[in-house]
Amino acid sequence: MRKNSVKHLTVVALLIAMGVVIPMIMPRITIGPASFTLASHVPLFIAMFFSPGVAIAVALGTAFGFFLTAPFIIALRALSHLVFAILGSVYLQKKPEIVLDNKKFQVYNFVIAIIHTVCEIAVVAIFFLSGQGVTPNNFGILLLIMGLGGVVHSLIDYNIAYFIAKPLSNIFEIPVFAKAKEKSKLK
Repeated sequence: MRKNSVKHLTVVALLIAMGVVIPMIMPRITIGPASFTLASHVPLFIAMFFSPGVAIAVALGTAFGFFLTAPFIIALRALSHLVFAILGSVYLQKKPEIVLDNKKFQVYNFVIAIIHTVCEIAVVAIFFLSGQGVTPNNFGILLLIMGLGGVVHSLIDYNIAYFIAKPLSNIFEIPVFAKAKEKSKLK
């Protein structure tokens, strides 16, 4: 038991470190409170392949990193990732076999992208309603940019995470992939 918890703690630490460093070095597009940093969600998406606990720890750790490196509203958007991280990782625990079926995984990915984007838009809407820097004239455009951009950004990052985690699962135990392979052998 202890060896597994040490391994998960090490994975959490490495993923948080990646989640803090990636926004510092990767290209970023910023339009008002909307920002899109390539691969910024990859560590969190990989964490979701481990367990809800790992996903929660990485979501909190990376949000803390954003609080240190980004404007407050962007850091709050990062904190909203807790919602999709919990929902997505719990679902993966219940239905791990979707990682072996690309079509099912892409449907799951799209649902996560919608949840992800809705949560981030909710954060921006709260800022808008409290008069924090978003005017009524640009709120509609911002919603469009965040809506479409957020979904596309999420889809891309989760696919990057998937294409990293899947081959790694052949040499390093990633629980969701291990459970999926075990279930496929039973069929």
